[in-house]
Amino acid sequence: MHIAVIGAGVVGVTTAYALCQRGHQVTVIERLDAAGMETSRANAGQRSYGYVYPWASPAMIKKALPWLLQQDAPLKMHLPPTADTLRFLIATWRFAQTPGLFDANKRAMLRLGSYSRQCFQALEDELSLDFDSGHRGLMELASDAQSAKALQVNAGLLNELGIEYESLDAAATLEREPALAEHGPLVGSLWLPGDGTGDCYRFTQALARTCEARGVCFQYGAQVVGAERDKGHIRALRLKPSDDGADVPECIASDAFVLCAGTQSRRLGELFGAKLPIYPVKGYSLTAPLLDPERAPRSTVIDDRYKVVSTRLGSRLRATGFVELADMDRRIPGSRLATIRRAIESRFPGAADLDAAESWTGFRPMTPDGPPVIGEGKRNNLYLNTGHGTFGWTLSAGSAQLVAQLIDGETPAVSLEPFRPGRFAH
Repeated sequence: MHIAVIGAGVVGVTTAYALCQRGHQVTVIERLDAAGMETSRANAGQRSYGYVYPWASPAMIKKALPWLLQQDAPLKMHLPPTADTLRFLIATWRFAQTPGLFDANKRAMLRLGSYSRQCFQALEDELSLDFDSGHRGLMELASDAQSAKALQVNAGLLNELGIEYESLDAAATLEREPALAEHGPLVGSLWLPGDGTGDCYRFTQALARTCEARGVCFQYGAQVVGAERDKGHIRALRLKPSDDGADVPECIASDAFVLCAGTQSRRLGELFGAKLPIYPVKGYSLTAPLLDPERAPRSTVIDDRYKVVSTRLGSRLRATGFVELADMDRRIPGSRLATIRRAIESRFPGAADLDAAESWTGFRPMTPDGPPVIGEGKRNNLYLNTGHGTFGWTLSAGSAQLVAQLIDGETPAVSLEPFRPGRFAH
């Protein structure tokens, strides 16, 4: 079967690889000039299989207003908010207030995370890809008793789902991450030994090259502008060049189509009759060369005070922070980078050359409830694999396999009910 995958971020490329593995002919359509150039470019380096959670959290709703008023708080919003921002916030509030939904969605996302871990292990066993891959776990810090109590609540759910973890006191935390010694308050931590790290951009580029070597066609610089339909089927996509120089065919016909277009999925979904209320949640990162590896984290450390994630990627340190509601504003305010720098210096002073750091901003494709959209669209040969929010890197390998199973008529290895596209129809 010929399958067209729309989007060459990490989700689209892993989907193309999963389909290629099964013997399908695959064409990947990407509006930019290479794979992994948008949200996958410089996101957080952790593959946090045991640390995934829904966006629409009742606890987050309670903290939202105070956070908006604090300079270094993790949540920001451009003022005045646009109509799209307000609609997204109203939908988020509605989902956060739905009894039992957050807990059910968190369980579903953790199950998908565990499955994605298995899929990544299989992929890395099969391929030799160079992307600063590591498997030394993830650590979430508790700087006070309140944070420590919250970690214990999370530990209970991990235990219920059979996800390996350790609750560490301060001394045991420093044994795991000795660079933290005497740098900032510390009560303890939650350590997830099964979690991993890696450079998502390097992975996406390397896997795209592998796909091409196995016959996958990548059509870069191509923007989808329409669809040719026949009753309940999509027959072909109408394309135009993203710039005047691109050599792009007018149409691409296919037997099936998979939408993996991240923040572009809302616009493209409308072409196919799919309602996808995906919002571009903005984040920032700094990537700096290490000066002293002994002062740097061994793997991934989440600071509970700044909500900044610090990850070692080979000879580099990447720190990522903020959830900002600003539509597609690509500006990088100095104040955001200053907060990330403070977070790094508070825990890992002298670890990296922050003066040589590369800054980045990108947009996570977030659904108002939080779980990604995985399943069949309204058109009976359209499949959706998008809206992964802050966890696209983590969940990509698993969600790709689930879509491939669905296309081949198999029962998906993880229930897709919590991820069904039709949940936004009302």
